Amino acid sequence: MLSLAAKASAACRWPSRPSLLKRQALLVRRLAYVAGTAASHSMAPERVFPIRRGTKLVIKQGDITNEDVDAIVNAANERMLGGGGVDGAIHRAAGPQLVRACAQVPEVEPNVRCPTGEARITPGFNLRARHVIHTVGPIYESAEESAPLLASAYRSSMQLALQQGLASVSFPAISTGVYGYPFEEAAQVALAAVDGALGATGEGAGVREVRFVLFGQRLYDVFVRAAEELCRDRGTEGAEEGKAGEEEGKGGEEGKAGEEGTGAKAEGADEGKEPAREKATDGGDEAAQQKASEL
Repeated sequence: MLSLAAKASAACRWPSRPSLLKRQALLVRRLAYVAGTAASHSMAPERVFPIRRGTKLVIKQGDITNEDVDAIVNAANERMLGGGGVDGAIHRAAGPQLVRACAQVPEVEPNVRCPTGEARITPGFNLRARHVIHTVGPIYESAEESAPLLASAYRSSMQLALQQGLASVSFPAISTGVYGYPFEEAAQVALAAVDGALGATGEGAGVREVRFVLFGQRLYDVFVRAAEELCRDRGTEGAEEGKAGEEEGKGGEEGKAGEEGTGAKAEGADEGKEPAREKATDGGDEAAQQKASEL
């Protein structure tokens, strides 16, 4: 049995050289892992698109649980008590408080707290995001049946963010995991729904940044192509509106030049001008009415 002095001497003894080398090697591996993780995050693909005036759309690869935004969107199930995929990852990162908060959400029918296509909000707890918006996407059946439900899930999430006064929201690609929604169709529905929700609020109001945080290169590439197509269509519409404005301006200048003719014209010529002027005015009114009806 060791004496007290012997025990104290053993406790103060430096670790053996093999043990010290082993610890140093373990520390080096940990530092390399941290550095590699940081580098992978910094080099992750990311594209930014001006989806609406005052709002930018970010398409990126990454881990949605690390997003530092006002709210991340959880692809939940109707019970809202956690699950697999993104849902499970968010619950694990947020901590056990999240499932307790979800359990406090009233059921609208037995075992259903959030019907498909709707959204609910809770605090983010241990997440960097301040809130979690829980929404339920559809299990894919067909474009005709599933697209309205998927669009509703995105639209409900955006409306909830706007009601709460949130400025930044990060989405996953809802329903593209085990629910089997085809990537291309899901991307088009998602971006159109978000764009429509932003458009309904008018410029200068609401969410300033919308992110899609995606897993895997293929899903990222699909969403980037859909965003490019959306912006390209928006640019074509803008060009057509600009062209129409230029033609109206040109017509106005020609009319002004005609009115600035000399007073030496015969009265009959002046009378001949009036019907033409009335016709041009009527055409302008019709164009204005048509534009108003389209809006």
